[in-house]
Amino acid sequence: MTDHKLSTLLEPRSIAIVGASPKEHSTGQSMLRTLKTLGFAGPIYPVNPRYEQIEGLTCYAGLEALPEAVDLAVLAVSNERLEEQLGKAIRAGARSAAIFGSCVMPEAQEPRLADRLSAMAREAGLPICGGNSMGFCHYQARIHVNSYPFIERLPGGVTFLSQSGSVFAAVVNHNHRLGLNFAVSTGRELSTSTADYMDYALGLDSTRAIGLFLEGVRDPDAFRRSLERAQAQDVPVVVLKVGRSEQAAQMAVSHTGALAGNDVAYGALFDRYGVARVDTIDELVTTLLLLSHPRRVGPGAVATIHESGGERELVVDHAADIGVPFAAINEGTRAKLAARLDYGLDPVNPLDAFGTGNDYGGIMRDCFQALLDDPATAIGMFFLDMLQDNLYSETCTQACLDAAANTSKPVVLATNSASLDHQRRAVEVTHAGVPVLDGTVAALRAVRHALDHRDHRQRPAIATPAPASAAVRQRWKERLARGRVFSEAEGLALLADYEIPVLPYRLVYTLAEAKQAATALGYPVVLKTAMPDIAHKSDVGGVKLNLRDEAAVEAAFLDLNERIGSHVLVTRFAPGGVELVLGLKKDPQFGPVILVGAGGTLVELMRDVQAALAPLDEASALRMIDKLKVRRLLSGLRGAPPSDIAALARALVRLSALAVDLGDHLAEIDINPLLVKPQGCAALDALVVPARRG
Repeated sequence: MTDHKLSTLLEPRSIAIVGASPKEHSTGQSMLRTLKTLGFAGPIYPVNPRYEQIEGLTCYAGLEALPEAVDLAVLAVSNERLEEQLGKAIRAGARSAAIFGSCVMPEAQEPRLADRLSAMAREAGLPICGGNSMGFCHYQARIHVNSYPFIERLPGGVTFLSQSGSVFAAVVNHNHRLGLNFAVSTGRELSTSTADYMDYALGLDSTRAIGLFLEGVRDPDAFRRSLERAQAQDVPVVVLKVGRSEQAAQMAVSHTGALAGNDVAYGALFDRYGVARVDTIDELVTTLLLLSHPRRVGPGAVATIHESGGERELVVDHAADIGVPFAAINEGTRAKLAARLDYGLDPVNPLDAFGTGNDYGGIMRDCFQALLDDPATAIGMFFLDMLQDNLYSETCTQACLDAAANTSKPVVLATNSASLDHQRRAVEVTHAGVPVLDGTVAALRAVRHALDHRDHRQRPAIATPAPASAAVRQRWKERLARGRVFSEAEGLALLADYEIPVLPYRLVYTLAEAKQAATALGYPVVLKTAMPDIAHKSDVGGVKLNLRDEAAVEAAFLDLNERIGSHVLVTRFAPGGVELVLGLKKDPQFGPVILVGAGGTLVELMRDVQAALAPLDEASALRMIDKLKVRRLLSGLRGAPPSDIAALARALVRLSALAVDLGDHLAEIDINPLLVKPQGCAALDALVVPARRG
C-alpha cells in the first residue's frame, strides 16, 4: 500500500459492502464477484440484515457488527439510507467510503443531503469516492469498486479522472490501446476532489500522463498545486473541460468582464501550466495515447507519409487549420526518397509514397525511414486506413514498425477514419511501441498537443514584474477600499502610476475650462462625458472626436452638458494606430486574469482575445500577442507601418504588476481602447471596478 491519504480508499486491505445482495446483477453481488475474480486478498464483509451468507461469505447485520474497522465501506444503498449508513461507517471506524447514489432527494430541508454528507465526511476526515459515482478501477492494484462491473485490463501509465460517469465508462471501456493505471468516476466529490486523486497519481511511478474530464474545480488551490507538481515531474495533463457558459459574461460591468467569462480563466490556468485542452473524447484518447508514450518530441516539426494523394491533401488542409507544421527536409533526404519512389511521385514532405504497387512495403519502409532520419523531423506520422486480417494493411503496418524500430523519435500510425475494423490489430501495434491514433483531426490535434508540451517545457520561469512603490500601492488600496467605480480620470491616473502610457487629459466642468484645456493640450482634441456611473460612453453619445477648433469644442461641450452632465474629460485626439482592449478580471477561483484583444466598438463582436494568469513577463506577453487574430494587422498590412509590439508587451507586463499589487482590491479593469502606434502605445479610456467588500 502506498503512503497517501487516499491509500485506504484506492488500495483498501479490507472492504465492507453495505447493501450486499445475492440478487443477480445487483451492485452488491457484482462487486463481490469482481473482487473475488481479481483475487482481492483482504477480508470482504457483506452487510445486509436480511441475509446470513452471500457468495459464500458471512453476511453481517450492520457495520457495527463487523469484527474489525475496515479500510473501505462501500455504501450501495438508496439515497434515503445514505446519511444513516455514513454515520454508522464513521462510528465504526471505517477509514474511507464509496457512494454510488446521486445524493439527491425531494426534500425542503437545508442543508441538502449532499451537503450534509460532505460536512460529515470532512469533519471525520473521511475520504469518499462519489457520490453520484460509478466508482473506480485501480488496474495497478487489481481492485475495482464499481456500481457495475468493468473489464480487467493490463495496467499502463495513464490516470483518468472524470466528473461524468458516462465519460468514465466511455474511456474505461475504450479498447486496450490506452493503458490505464487507475481511473476514477469522481462524481460529486463530497470530500475527495480531482486534485486529491491527481496528487495520488503523481505519487505512483507508473503515471506517465493524466487525463481529466472536468465540469468544474471544487478545490482551486489544491488543483493548482497538483498542476504545478505535474509540471515539475513532466507528467502531461490532458483536460476535456465542459461548461463554456456565457452567463457569467453577461453579468459583467466592463468589456473585460464580458470577454473573461469563467471559461477564459480556465484557459489561462491551463496555458500557465502547459495543460493540453481537448474538445472531444476522441481527441482526449488520442492525446493521452501519444503523451503517455515513452518517447518525447524533440526539436523540429512533423514528417508524414501517405498511401494516397487525396488523403494527403486532406491531412494538409486540416494541419493548416490546426497549426501542425511540416518538417523542411534537406536535399539528402530528398535524394533518398527520389531513389526509392516510383516515377511521378515527388520526394517531398508530406509524402505520397504509393505508386505502381511494386514493392510497396519496402518503399514505404525506406521512405518513412528517410523522413524520420532527417534532422528537421521531430515526430513521424504514418497515415494508413488500417484493417485487420488484410495483407496490404499488414505489410504497410510492418513497414511503419520497422522504421520506428530504427529511430529514437516518436512515431504514430494515424487512420483517416475512426470507424475502420482494426481494433485488435491497433492494440497490437500500440503495444509494439507505435500508438495508433484514430481519425485525421484527432490524430493531428494530438500531435499539436505533443509539440505544445515540448515548447512549454522549454519556457523559462516567469519573472515577476517589479511592483510599484509602497506609497503608490497604499494610495490606490485606500481609494479602491471605498468601493465606488472610478471616474475615467481616476482610472487613467492609476494606469499612469503603473507606467502604462496614457494620453494627456484635463477634467473640466465649464465651457471656459474646456476651451482652455483644448488650447493647452493642442488641437485636435476629444471631449468625453465624465459623469459618474456611465460605463460605456459611446452607448450614450458621450464621445466627441477630432474637434479641430474652439467652435467645435464649444458645440461639443454644450451638447454633452445638456444631455448628460457638466463633467467632461478633454484629451488630445490620437488618429491612426491599432485599437486593442487590455483588461484585468479577478476570477473567484484562480485570481487575476490579464486579457488582450481586438478593441474599439467591435470588441464583443470579434471576441479576438487572449488571456493569462498574472503575473506576466515580456516573453509571456509576447506569446499572448502572437496568438491574436489581429496580430497580422499589428505587423502592418498593405504598406502600413508595423505597430510597436514591444510597447504593447510592456503595457501588459505593467498591467500584470498592477494585478499582483492590487488584485485583491479589484474586480475589473477595462482599457478600451489602447491605441498601439508605430512608436509607443497609449490608453485612451479606462474603467476601474473595485472588488465588493463584506
